[in-house]
Amino acid sequence: MLVGDTPAGYGLVSRLFHWLMALAIVAMFGLGLWMVDLDYYSPYYHSAPDLHKSVGILLLIALALRFGWRLANVRPDDTDLSTFERTAARITHWGFYPLLLALMVSGYLISTADGRPIEVFGWFSVPSPGENKGLEDVAGTVHTILAYLVILLATVHAGAALKHHIVDRKRTLTRMWSGPSET
Repeated sequence: MLVGDTPAGYGLVSRLFHWLMALAIVAMFGLGLWMVDLDYYSPYYHSAPDLHKSVGILLLIALALRFGWRLANVRPDDTDLSTFERTAARITHWGFYPLLLALMVSGYLISTADGRPIEVFGWFSVPSPGENKGLEDVAGTVHTILAYLVILLATVHAGAALKHHIVDRKRTLTRMWSGPSET
């Protein structure tokens, strides 16, 4: 099992980053939609946002590590794609990084606008830059818009991968699922 990426496909580290982050981001979107409707008397009123914040910070760390890993590895060959598909794939892949970063920073700003740090599962704290009344409203609007954009981009990304796999019969999805062959 190859750890790093090769021209033939994605190694184990890239595939784990991809699938674990995809699963976590979709779950975070669902959790976010659910928790905004909780009322004060719900037993999840505090625990759901705490979970959302903690996972968000871990995703921010994973995003930084994934970006570094992506820069340090070769890009798998995509010459089986048309020029349009290659360009669209690169824009989409590279577009995820700033979009996710902005989403996570806006979440951080919502959570720390009252001056309190974010407690990450009781393991460590992420300090607040200081109290900033009213910032949570603006950051909240930005966070919501970005969350929907991330899900929209992920849906387009998944649809394109399925199209390549089912219609075009290309190995694009297989390379991200099982990685390159070692032969």
